[in-house]
Parts: sequence; C-alpha cells; structure tokens
Amino acid sequence: MIGSLLIANRGEIACRIIRTARRLGVRTVAVYSDADAGALHVRSADQAVRIGPAAARESYLVGDAIIEAARHSGAEAIHPGYGFLSENAGFARAVAAAGLFWVGPPPAAIEAMGLKDAAKRLMAQAGVPVTPGYLGEDQSAQRLAAEAAAIGYPVLIKAVAGGGGKGMRLVEEPGAFAEALQSCRREAASAFANDRVLIETYIAAPRHIEVQVFGDTHGSIVHLFERDCSLQRRHQKVIEEAPAPGMDEGTRAALCEAAVRAARAVDYVGAGTVEFIADATGGLSADRIWFMEMNTRLQVEHPVTEAITGVDLVEWQLRIASGEPLPLTQDQLAIRGWAMEARLYAEDPARGFLPATGRLGPLSRLPAEDGVRIDSGVEAGDEVTPFYDPMIAKLIAAGPDREAARHALLRALDRTVTHPLPSNAAFLYRLIDHSDFAAARLGTGFIADHLADLVQAGEPEPAVLCAAAALLAGVGQGEGPWHRLTGLRVNAPDRREARLSDGERVFVTRIGAAAAHPSLRAAGEGAVLWSARGESRILTLDRPRGSGAGTAGSGTILSPMPGRVIAVMVAPGDPVTRGQPLLTLEAMKMEHTLAAPFDGVVAELNAAPDQQVPVEALLARIEPPAAPRED
Repeated sequence: MIGSLLIANRGEIACRIIRTARRLGVRTVAVYSDADAGALHVRSADQAVRIGPAAARESYLVGDAIIEAARHSGAEAIHPGYGFLSENAGFARAVAAAGLFWVGPPPAAIEAMGLKDAAKRLMAQAGVPVTPGYLGEDQSAQRLAAEAAAIGYPVLIKAVAGGGGKGMRLVEEPGAFAEALQSCRREAASAFANDRVLIETYIAAPRHIEVQVFGDTHGSIVHLFERDCSLQRRHQKVIEEAPAPGMDEGTRAALCEAAVRAARAVDYVGAGTVEFIADATGGLSADRIWFMEMNTRLQVEHPVTEAITGVDLVEWQLRIASGEPLPLTQDQLAIRGWAMEARLYAEDPARGFLPATGRLGPLSRLPAEDGVRIDSGVEAGDEVTPFYDPMIAKLIAAGPDREAARHALLRALDRTVTHPLPSNAAFLYRLIDHSDFAAARLGTGFIADHLADLVQAGEPEPAVLCAAAALLAGVGQGEGPWHRLTGLRVNAPDRREARLSDGERVFVTRIGAAAAHPSLRAAGEGAVLWSARGESRILTLDRPRGSGAGTAGSGTILSPMPGRVIAVMVAPGDPVTRGQPLLTLEAMKMEHTLAAPFDGVVAELNAAPDQQVPVEALLARIEPPAAPRED
C-alpha cells in the first residue's frame, strides 16, 4: 500500500480523499493556493504545501509545481481528484516520469477517451452502441450542414473536446444551423483550444445514465452498476441517484456489459465512468441506450455508488495504484438499497443561479444524521471565494428503497442552513419534493420544464411566525408587564399582534404563548433565524417609528438588526441629500448601507467604526434644513 499521498486538488474531494487515506494509515499532503491557505483540506491533511497564487491557472493547474510539492514533501503518489489536472494525460506521464505513483488510469486510456469523436469510433469498433451521428474528419460548414440534414432535425452540435455542456448547441431547423455552428466553435476554441465538432441526432426524451467501472493492472475489470444523472441544469448535474429508476435486470445487464467492453477496449485501470444517453420515450430499453463519453477519473457523484455497494472507491483507487488486484469480483458485487445525492452550491436560483461568495456564518448547519452523509470542503466560518467552483457540500442520503432515500434527503435539506451565504438549498428541496420527481418521471429537461415552480420562494409557516413573534416580543420574559412588549398597557388596549421583517418583506402575525420551535434559533439580540425547507431568514420586529433607511416623515435612522458599524461617511452638522449613504452596518456577515431619507442636516450621530449595536439602536438623526430667514 502507498505510504504517503499528495492530493492535487482542493475542497470537498480533497477532504474526502484524506478521510479514506487516514483510515488506511496513509500520510496525506495537501496543496493550496493563496486563497486556500486556511481551507479545510489544508487543516485536515498531515502536511500542506503552497503551490501559487489564487488563480487556478497559476496554482492547481500548474503540474510542475504540484510534482515539486510531492518531491518536497516526500509523497510517494499523487491523486488528482476530479477537475483540474485529473484527465490530463501529459500530467499523468510527468507524474510517472518523476518516479511517483499516479492514482488514475494510464495516460493512453485518458487520451483515447479525451476526444468524443475518436472515442465513439473506438467504441463502435468494440461493439458498444453509439448515438447515431457524424464523426467525420471533414469539418467544413457545408459538409456539417449536409450531415445534419441527413440525420434529420433536431440535431445536437457538440465539441469533440471537453465537457460540462460547453460547446454544445441544439439546432431545431436548418435555418439556425450556421449561426449555431459558429457559436459552438467559438466557445469550444475558447474553452478547449479545439473547435472541432460532431453532429448527433437529438433525443426527445433523454435520460443521462452512467456506469461505474473499475480495472486493475492484472487485467480484471468490473462494473459497480449504474447511476441516473438526468436532473441537470445547463448540462451540469444537480441530483444523482443509484440505481436508475425503471431499470429492469435485462437492460441493466446489457448496459453494464457494454460499459465493461468500453473499458476493456482501452485497457482501463482504476476508476472510470462510462456515460450513456437513453431515449426513455417508452421506458428504459437496451436498444435505445447509446454511449456518449467516458470520464477517466472519479466522478463527483461517486458516493451514491459507494452507498449501494458498500465499497469505498477511493480505497480501491489507492489499492489498485499500489499494484493490488481488485478487492472483489463481479459476482461479489450487488445493489443494496437506494441512494441520492444533492449538490449544494453557493448561488442564487432566483437570479439565474448567479454564483455567490462569502462566509458561512456561525449559525450555518450541514446536518449529518442517520442515513445522510455530508461531503464538504467548508465549515462554519470558512469562505466560498470567487476563484473556484462554488460548491458548499454534497448531501448523500441512503435508504432501503427510493422513497426512503428521497425522504432522508428532504429531511437533511430541511435542516440545512448556510446563512448568510445564499445557496440553492430551497431549490433542491422543492426539486426533490416535486410530485414528478417522486414518481420518477425524469429527463434532462426536467429542471427547465419546472423552473418557475422550483425557484419561487415559499411562505413562512404561520406557526413559525407566531413562535418568532413571541420570542422577539418577550412573552414570558421579565418581571411584570413593564418588561414586555405585549400585554398590559396603561393607555392602550392589549396588543397581541406583531409585524416581523426579514429585511425585504413584512409579515403580520399574532403573538401566542412563548414556545420553542425547531425552525427557530436565536441570532443575536432582537433577532431570530428562521430556517425550513432549505430557506433561511433573519426575523426582527418591524417598528413603525423608524427604520434603517428612515422614512419620508422621520429622520430617525435605526439599526435594522444587531451588527457592527464598519464605516461612517458623515459627521454631525454635515448637510446631506436624500439617498446619500450615512453609514454601513455589517450584520450576519452581510453589509447594509443606511441612507438619508430626505435632504437635511446630520443633527445627531451615535455610531463609530467597529461599534457593536443592538437591533433598533438610534444610529443617527437627520433634520430638515433650516428655513431661510426673512429680513
């Protein structure tokens, strides 16, 4: 067994590899860029080596720096994880030339599967069914257009290099072909430095199904069954599950045998994934499933295969790289139960899934519980930076059947909190809770077809608002009525209603008896965190006597929530205009700029940089300008 391992990657996959290596007694070496100096994978490894600046092209993509880090640290082997240099045959050769073990397939296998057109020709020769289309050398626009017409519209234009949906265009009629081809070629040249394309028939009801394969240096190759990765957004996987819903044993056997033939055709060693596209118009059938490509590395979604087979795929990688035979034979492998994985990203689904950056606050929670595994590269206090993929974690749920796994994943997402960092947790909850998903009516167009329903924010439950109002209004606190915001009043009737604000909306609710609620947690003085079904909100009492931005008739500037003053832009006596920034408050790691409600003068200022303030603290007061004197 390899004694020491350098992980040429970062984030959750680096942390996941470290866990297995530690269990096997293998010393681990992390590499990091300047942006990752304090990252979880760096803290978790036995040793860490800096390899360059924040940009990946100057650090994680610099093979020479990674190999030098291995030499410097005394590592015996390099595991590339996925992404970055994991499918770079030149890097694999350089690792071997440096006298290090390469935890991956042979460079020749990487190259054979690196270009989609060449790979499909090779697969056809090996008897693996391939999608009907054109894979020819003639790349003239005229020949490509003629082939598209011969195949019949709609067709797909696909870059022969790369992946991840880049360099791919759907063309539905001949008049759109020329422009789509130009666009596809430009994107492919930019992303992969290769503008060659192929043409495929478009499958109307596609499902994306892939097979995990493993080979050793002794000539043995096995499959570990299939995964369904049909739920995608812009060709990026969102939810994966194993096994594939609706897969009968005959179709499974034919599919997995084809995957093994594909791996054997390139003398494959290590972990790999053979990806297929299925026309599921009439259900899954072996004669309507075709080879798409092979990923010559470990996949992001590998945990669902681990869950249904009981196999640690990283352990297998390390054993095979050490020269050991496969730990199990094909007849010793079996499917047990069901598993689903959801990819939790820092992004805003309501704004076109824009990536988000920032820190996971102290109230963040990724709930590992019975039947749920969390693979993450960050924890509370860590930052998601703009330099890399904005993944926060993978949530993997397992159960005896699909419905049990689905409900376990829903429970985990219900308890997930990333506040104040925006995430797709609520989107994932709604996706898995959707009736069509529950019924396994799947397809690669599922998210696009249901997008409006999936990104629409939900309403807080009345019981949650009622409990939050009771906590914030101080029901049951203090001695006597004078210490509460509700109850007895000398000059007014008993008030049993409250207005709660999340900074964007106001919710009116009744105030009930104080009671604990599983969706609520204290978030500092005068604020509570509400979290349910993947959504999180900070709730405070909304007061009519002032606001953080002031009102047209009031110059009172109050703190909208507990926080820290990080900037003050005015001084007492300064003239200000309506909308002019007065000060900036940092609350829950987010910045809130408070502005003047009208033209006037700063009559009072009670804020200074680095000052901690409670909710509704009087920060400033603006007075209208003095009327001109009449002489």
